Amino acid sequence: MSKDVLDKVELMIETINKIHADFSQDYFETGRIEKINLSKTISRVPYQHIAKYRLNLHESINDYLIKNKKGFLLQYYYRVKTLESIDDKINRYSLNTDQYPVNNWLNDIFGARIILNTQEVEELSELLDGWQEKFGLKNWYFRDKSGYRGLHTDFKNNSNFYFPWELQIWDEKDELTNIENHEKYKRTFV
Repeated sequence: MSKDVLDKVELMIETINKIHADFSQDYFETGRIEKINLSKTISRVPYQHIAKYRLNLHESINDYLIKNKKGFLLQYYYRVKTLESIDDKINRYSLNTDQYPVNNWLNDIFGARIILNTQEVEELSELLDGWQEKFGLKNWYFRDKSGYRGLHTDFKNNSNFYFPWELQIWDEKDELTNIENHEKYKRTFV
């Protein structure tokens, strides 16, 4: 990977992490919103808490991205998860007999994506452990399921009260099949 691309990816991760921290502090640390521990299962996290967070994020994320635009030197895509997609995810995870903490599976209300070449993705995966510690990331993992492939890293800023965000790093050779799989599996609620 060229040092230039590596530096840009690192800056992007640092910037998303900063925006996540800034937004989360602005939202949760004002005293206007009840802080709920998201390491609890969905039965202990009120739906309205999730819906209000999603709406506030949807309405304000562009302001945070614009204020931090110097941290995005690579082309990226982003979205705020729709309420319908959140409902679908809650319904699926509520049916599990093994209940997981909300912050383990509702980790993508905000999601960003970058697309790199194969060599860049391979070299980047070797650096993520160090960046996880350096930036206090929740975790990172490689997903290879049902034809979808990509590196994912989650931003949590060491707080169980902040909803995690996600960055997906795709290999350009997987771009079309990943999009097809998103259409097939991630939009069933429509």
